[in-house]
Amino acid sequence: MRAFAKAFYESPAWRRTRAYILRRDAGLCVRCGAPGVIVHHKRELTPQNIDDPMISLNADNLETLCRACHAIAHGVKPPLAEGLAFDEYGNVVEAGLMPKPAVDDEFY
Repeated sequence: MRAFAKAFYESPAWRRTRAYILRRDAGLCVRCGAPGVIVHHKRELTPQNIDDPMISLNADNLETLCRACHAIAHGVKPPLAEGLAFDEYGNVVEAGLMPKPAVDDEFY
């Protein structure tokens, strides 16, 4: 949590809104259907807009996400359990089943 948002995320208004969004979305990630644990702001909170309830507390700007989809929403590689990897299509597979990269014979 970024320092400028600490007081907001501890506020009763946020706690009520977060609980409402989790109920609205049935506790499931709206992107993949996994159990949701994070209420995500679609339009990112900034020091300039955090006090604007039309952004910070607006249900249309909020969605329930699982940790993996939240990471993807922020452009971060989602966490995976040991031994798992993403294939070229974005599917989770066992790391040992990943195809080996083709060897370019011109270099050997």
